[in-house]
Amino acid sequence: MMKQIFGKLPRKPSKSSQHEPNGGDGVHGSRLSSGTVNSRSSSWNDLNMLASGIYGALPGFRDVPSTEKQSLFIRKLNMCCVVFDFSDSTKNLREKDIKKQTLLELIDYISSITSKFNELVVQEMTRMVAANLFRTFPSPNHDNKLVGLYDLEDEEPSMDPAWPHLQIVYELLLRFVASPETDAKLAKRYMDHSFVLKLLELFDSDDQRERDYLKTVLHRIYGKFMVHRPFIRKAINNIFYRFIFETEKHKGIAELLEILGSIINGFALPLKEEHKLFLVRALIPLHKPKCVSVYHPQLSYCITQFVEKDFKLADTVIRGLLKYWPVINSSKEVMFVGELEEVLEATQAAEFLRCIVPLFRQIGRCLNSSHFQVAERALLLWNNDHIRNLIIQNRTVILPIILPALERNTRGHWNQAVQGLTLNVRKIFSDADQVLFDECLVRFQEDELKGKEMQKKRELTWRHLEDVAATTAVSNEAVLVSRFVSSIAIATATSTSPTPKTLVGS
Repeated sequence: MMKQIFGKLPRKPSKSSQHEPNGGDGVHGSRLSSGTVNSRSSSWNDLNMLASGIYGALPGFRDVPSTEKQSLFIRKLNMCCVVFDFSDSTKNLREKDIKKQTLLELIDYISSITSKFNELVVQEMTRMVAANLFRTFPSPNHDNKLVGLYDLEDEEPSMDPAWPHLQIVYELLLRFVASPETDAKLAKRYMDHSFVLKLLELFDSDDQRERDYLKTVLHRIYGKFMVHRPFIRKAINNIFYRFIFETEKHKGIAELLEILGSIINGFALPLKEEHKLFLVRALIPLHKPKCVSVYHPQLSYCITQFVEKDFKLADTVIRGLLKYWPVINSSKEVMFVGELEEVLEATQAAEFLRCIVPLFRQIGRCLNSSHFQVAERALLLWNNDHIRNLIIQNRTVILPIILPALERNTRGHWNQAVQGLTLNVRKIFSDADQVLFDECLVRFQEDELKGKEMQKKRELTWRHLEDVAATTAVSNEAVLVSRFVSSIAIATATSTSPTPKTLVGS
């Protein structure tokens, strides 16, 4: 009898529940408090109501006591887990509007709360975000069968009809991650590696606005969850590898590089071997795809950041650029010369000397390019004070390589602006060391005469071979070629042309 009487009396709340944040709905070990259990049961009731077709607005946070706000917050999160079809603008108009207003209320609540979020809130928040954001893209551009027909540069921007709704969810996630009331140690259990991978998959969205929000959210997650940083870098690496070596199609490369630019900027010195491998294996090969112009500004910034962090990487970067230097794409070549200038501006003399020969052979080819923008952009390298000083210091190596290209430009380039810039570069060299300039000019003229003589010999050799072939065609008899035809000349001629089938005697 006494037990029944005492069982009906209200129990005094424990000290732990009185000091619990967010109205006593905290978590201790693996056990949830009674308030949390009540919140969860009410959330399930809300979902059952939604499943039965009842979708109504819940009371506002101002209309309930402070002790019930946490429970109401969770109920609203559960209500927002329902996903509507935004491709049909005539369906569920009332429900969509209710959900929109609910999401806006959640944003205001997160911005005004002054106590830590408990585990259930974090769990329900990540579940709501996953339900609304994590999805597969129906666009045919994401079909691997169309890789050959896919061109990022020709793609028109696509607008997701659900974006006005998705934007609010992204803003809610951003506020939640950035909130000082979100405990990183607690939240990392739910915003785990799987959650990060799903976010990274969304970077392939057709909608530029979504990719911009994702960029901000992922950067916040990288900053808040230090334990996830190596995994995020590795996951981005894997996206790059697949893009470079398999598909060459991904919409979010520029945004991912933009995130990496700020990450690289914060790398501590000396650089870890992991970061150097990332430069060599991922960033430098990103110059290979045809659509590099879509993300080249961000890529160039990342590359330059590495060289500024560690000037010894300049030689590696320059040789990497030369490896992937375009052959027939002039607009891409102009971009490469521009990036090369940024790298050279951060290059020290010792590193410059290591790659000087292959570098200026390529620059010489650019100077003689028939595309005037390529030649002009290469000649403008001499306008950079730091690069010009490096060139003058190493003029004894550079001038013999570059002078033939300069002379050919002054004599025969079709563009007047290129000819004018070439004369300016010639003057820089002649003013710096007139003796060296004259020596190189004489050597060039001698090589030019030798080249003309070799050309005449080739022409005579081919003319003789043509006569031999004509004689053979008439008589159908084997012909012995006279000794005055040099075997070396024949070898030289045949090395640049198809090998004739006529047998040549000695």
